[in-house]
Amino acid sequence: MPRRNIIFSVLLFSSFFIYSQSNPAARRVYNTQKVENPPKIDGLLNDDVWKMAESQGEFLMVEPGDGDPISASHETQVKVLYDDEAIYIAGILLEEYPEKIMKQLTQRDNLNQSEFFLVDLNTYDDGENQTRFIVTSAGTQADARMTGNNEDYGYNVVWESEVSQDNNGWYVEMKIPYSALRFPEKPEQLWGLQFAREITHLNSTYVWNYVNKSVGEMSQYTGLLKGVKNIDPPVRLSLYPYTSVASDHFNNNSDFNFSAGLDLKYGINDSFTLDMTLVPDFGQTAYDEVELNLGPFEQVFGENRAFFTEGTELFNKGDLFYSRRVGSTPIGFNDAQSELLENEEVLENPDRTDLLNALKVSGRTDRGLGIGFFNAITNEEVAIIKDTITGSLRERITGPVANYNILVLDQRFNKNSSITLVNTNVTRDGHYRDGNVSAFLFDVYNKSNSFNFAGEAKMSNVNLPMQNETGFASNFSIERTKGEFRYNIGHEFANETYDINDLGISFINNYNNFSGGVSYQIFEPKGNYNTYQFNLYGQHLRRYKPDLTVNTGIGGDFFAMTRKRFAFGGNLGYNTEFRDFFEPRVENTFITYKPFSDMSFFVSSDYRKQFAYDVRISFEEYFNTSHNNFNIRLSPRFRFNDRFNMVYEFQYGNQNDRPSYVTQLDNKVIFGNRDQKKFENAINANYNFNTKQGLNLSFRHFWSTARFVEGGFSKLEDEGNLLSFDYQINDENNPDANFNIWNLDLSYRWQFAPGSEAVLLYRNAIFNEDKLSYLDFSDSLDNLFARPARNNISLRIVYFIDYNNLKNLFRG
Repeated sequence: MPRRNIIFSVLLFSSFFIYSQSNPAARRVYNTQKVENPPKIDGLLNDDVWKMAESQGEFLMVEPGDGDPISASHETQVKVLYDDEAIYIAGILLEEYPEKIMKQLTQRDNLNQSEFFLVDLNTYDDGENQTRFIVTSAGTQADARMTGNNEDYGYNVVWESEVSQDNNGWYVEMKIPYSALRFPEKPEQLWGLQFAREITHLNSTYVWNYVNKSVGEMSQYTGLLKGVKNIDPPVRLSLYPYTSVASDHFNNNSDFNFSAGLDLKYGINDSFTLDMTLVPDFGQTAYDEVELNLGPFEQVFGENRAFFTEGTELFNKGDLFYSRRVGSTPIGFNDAQSELLENEEVLENPDRTDLLNALKVSGRTDRGLGIGFFNAITNEEVAIIKDTITGSLRERITGPVANYNILVLDQRFNKNSSITLVNTNVTRDGHYRDGNVSAFLFDVYNKSNSFNFAGEAKMSNVNLPMQNETGFASNFSIERTKGEFRYNIGHEFANETYDINDLGISFINNYNNFSGGVSYQIFEPKGNYNTYQFNLYGQHLRRYKPDLTVNTGIGGDFFAMTRKRFAFGGNLGYNTEFRDFFEPRVENTFITYKPFSDMSFFVSSDYRKQFAYDVRISFEEYFNTSHNNFNIRLSPRFRFNDRFNMVYEFQYGNQNDRPSYVTQLDNKVIFGNRDQKKFENAINANYNFNTKQGLNLSFRHFWSTARFVEGGFSKLEDEGNLLSFDYQINDENNPDANFNIWNLDLSYRWQFAPGSEAVLLYRNAIFNEDKLSYLDFSDSLDNLFARPARNNISLRIVYFIDYNNLKNLFRG
């Protein structure tokens, strides 16, 4: 069948799931009005202009109960006004015992244990995409882009807010300029609107427009803001010039760097925004939590670069975008060492690729069509290789100039459903691999939001110097999404050539998996519990080619939280034998692990108290063997006062006698029984002078050893079994490992103007890896401190420039 006919058939199939969606009958409406003299944003609410505004209250509980009216002692009133520049919101939040109001000082986007007032604005009233604005009782701001129930706090815009408090409660004023929003240009705006109030000391949350938690998502239960008329979307142009200086000292070598660049946001029209970064500097991003990785897959890290986390909800559709691919290790990094000629050594080999520039365009039309385009270009990286006899130098390109692109079309309909087309591609200059992936996605609810039908069809194309490979993957699920009792079934498939790893990340392919589950949960408090949930699940994993069973597993988990905010839960599962096709590192070869059971349990105490803790314990036991795995994580936290908070985390893991890959020898795959243990200590402490200035300490020490049992080596047989093998260990082929890493960041952050900040950072890092797996913790730590430490101090200043303010300044 021609490709265009396949796409047409899929689109036709999806149309059978399209239903009309009527607004909830009880949807509340707020009618605002325009003012000539806006209120002063000082948190006092004493401007006469507020008397013109309609006051609405009657908030209803959303957590932990369902629809209970707020008590008179905590009555909450909201008011909304607008002018040609912004929308203005006031909140009056009464409190019978004002001394109980929790107001912990935090920095932007960190709510911690403060009470807060929340506003959701959906300027297209599409039931999914909205912008969230939060002000805490201490005055901290938080903002996020919402897609369904997913919050993206990487999204930051410039707006104003202030709070005040007296013996009757606390008050908030907000000014949200139109430059911080996207909305269609039309005579009257009809915006989805929701207010919420978190009363932390009462462990309760109330909303203005009722939310039925047992059906659909919270974003589908906004009220309606009416009366905003004849406003023109402003020119949305913001500039973020930055400058940074850094001094780096390592192994008796010092380096001083100065850099400057620019981030830009431009509203192309009323719906779409261009984000661009020129000469980006990521020197102050948080360190990666690196671990000893002896498995067949790369370690996955979270994204710490703001450009790649802010406003990326469209680009994450279909899980095809792993942003760490952009600027990662050059594709030919290892080739520089493996392709050395006789008497050659590598002098330089960069392990990171420089990002030259990146841009993204995203937005949504008033008909619900979301469009996203992403582009990034990375520089060429070169290894310098020296001939040790002649002294001559040669260059080896390890990373060519590369161009990364993403295009997304996402059509929303019925205020609860969407269909999406995604394409990603990576083009590299020269004779290297290129990658292209296309996907069709659908996420459809029926009219009553009681069932969800979701699916994906993805096609990958990898262009290699000598051949091209095309792969395909799909998944489909049906889920009951209404009521206390729910169930789901699903299927996942990928052929043996499916590969999205040029811009995405996928560890496995060649599978044909089935899954299902049932669950029960409550939406109103019962007895001593605010909520609890039970789940039973099962899965059957199969290999696509050849068609054989990989694993079958069943299990259950539970979660509960008491009225006093003490949470606990756990899981218990059983799995049949598992055929692992990736641990051997040889195509179409597998090792068979014995049947095993796994269990875990956790408790989490009330974070509102000055001292709180989290404990999680997990254990795996493989039957008829000595192979097992134990892990424990302890995380106590202490709030010294409203300014100073500290969290300590300790993790210990111990794995015994795991059959693990060692090497390949004369076409034999050699395995050994490996004991591995790990210790991790981490501290995160914050001291905030106010909501604009604060100190942060982030520390992590991770130590792990892997030791192969003497005489425990074997070779892998054809059917996945192991046969004892006499493998001799010497200094060159010793597979043991001793891994030690230390990171410490101490930073001072000052938001000296709206959208502008200065960050002073001191960084200390030490790393050591060797074969001395027999060392104890103390001796290994001594070896670590004997290594040279990298000390870095940097200052980065970013200044926010708004075109509209600049224009008015020149007019003045």
